[in-house]
Amino acid sequence: MKKVVKKEEVYNFLLSLAKEISKRKSGALFVIAPNNSFKNIFEQLYPQVLSNSDIFEKGAKELIIKLAELDGAFLIYDDGTLHSFGARILKSKALPGYGTKHAAAIGVTTNIKNCTAILISEENQWIKIFKDGKILVEMDSSKTPPSIMNKVVTFVTDNDTALLATAGASAAIMGLIPVVIVSGTYLAIKTASGIIRKSFENH
Repeated sequence: MKKVVKKEEVYNFLLSLAKEISKRKSGALFVIAPNNSFKNIFEQLYPQVLSNSDIFEKGAKELIIKLAELDGAFLIYDDGTLHSFGARILKSKALPGYGTKHAAAIGVTTNIKNCTAILISEENQWIKIFKDGKILVEMDSSKTPPSIMNKVVTFVTDNDTALLATAGASAAIMGLIPVVIVSGTYLAIKTASGIIRKSFENH
């Protein structure tokens, strides 16, 4: 019987994978969604050797990192089940100036309810988190410590605005979720009126 895991555990695990992939100067796209959400949203580019496997299984981490070198996205249910890898997203939406992974992340999070995409950029090794067809968080993976990663996971999974409050911003007041940029112990929030910066130190 599959062990019950919390959604936060899945996100923490995938962000640790993302950080490792970025260290190797590679790129990847993880798509996380509720069970049975991926129907008619993708086509497989490769034979599936890991279909419906648990991402927490022994040896899975290194295998996923290796498979990240291939084209296509990883499709993962929020209970930690890997549905597919090397998936070509059929409902992409282009973002001017960016490539196919960004287009796939925007398209899939627009078309699947309660879906999140974690993108690792090959160009600059930053990690971006997408929800509802928009970039929600950008992180400098080389400088962001695990303690800050945990705050980001809480923000993404629980829509916890405490992360915004840390920088003196409120999503409720602005009426929308701005882009949160994390680098080292510093947080920056891009809003329509400018950029708010705040240190995480002493928080």
